[in-house]
Amino acid sequence: MCRLFGMSTGGPRVRAAYWLLDAPQSLRAQSHRMSHGAGLGWFSLGGEPVRDRAPLAAFQSPDFSLHARNVVSHTFVAHVRDASVGGLTVHNCHPFVMNDRLFAHNGVVKGLESVRSWLTDVDRAHVAGETDSELVFAYVTAEIRRAGDTTRGIIEAVGRIGRELPLFALNLLIAEAGRLWALRYPESNELWVLSPRRGGVSGPGQARGAGGPVPAVVVASEPMDGDPGWRLLEPGELLVVHGLEETSLFPFDPPRFPLRRSDLSAREAASQETAVEPLPEAVALTPAASEPSVQC
Repeated sequence: MCRLFGMSTGGPRVRAAYWLLDAPQSLRAQSHRMSHGAGLGWFSLGGEPVRDRAPLAAFQSPDFSLHARNVVSHTFVAHVRDASVGGLTVHNCHPFVMNDRLFAHNGVVKGLESVRSWLTDVDRAHVAGETDSELVFAYVTAEIRRAGDTTRGIIEAVGRIGRELPLFALNLLIAEAGRLWALRYPESNELWVLSPRRGGVSGPGQARGAGGPVPAVVVASEPMDGDPGWRLLEPGELLVVHGLEETSLFPFDPPRFPLRRSDLSAREAASQETAVEPLPEAVALTPAASEPSVQC
């Protein structure tokens, strides 16, 4: 499956090179298995979202490595793509940007003609590529606007998708300047968090103007190193990160029309593969107390 990465430091602007390039299961390392595109999003000093993306594997992209080594931000969203819908073009690569937010996703949701019918022409105008992931982001964005609150908008959008559309998984990251939302829904695909109280940091030596790492909340599709503090999000858990403060919400019922892997096409099933190579010197990691479809 596509791999997600998000990080929030609560204020200090840092580099994310350890997680993106140097960790045992860095995003660059993962891109050897997810090679259809890579992207990195961050926030400028003025709070505007910035992103660089390309239809290249991260390990093949000099720009990905350059930005990973040099960009500083308090909030990051990154993605490596295993495409199953849409061409290998820059417009189909994550993260997407709408209304000063960054978005990245993995999963499969069917019946997207229904989602199109939920959007206004203004909402649809935000969609520049072919991916249904971007279409879902347009719907989430529309619900955030209607609700006047990002958390409530995400809950409204995902709740309706879960009630009305067949889905295998809808894992997502949404970021605003200094805030991050991570959803694992339902249990089909994993999403992990490494919190400061459990060892989460920006990465060895990555803090700008400091001699070592700074505390950070790190979210990823799989544990990126052997730190025993990685926690698997619960099915249906919406993690809201404001700076370094974390709140876990469980607002969703199980999907009304859950899809099994046997319900997916061969390409869809391949894109949702979750097997990973063992981490070097790994420690045991256990969870703590015929319609269009959305894929990466």
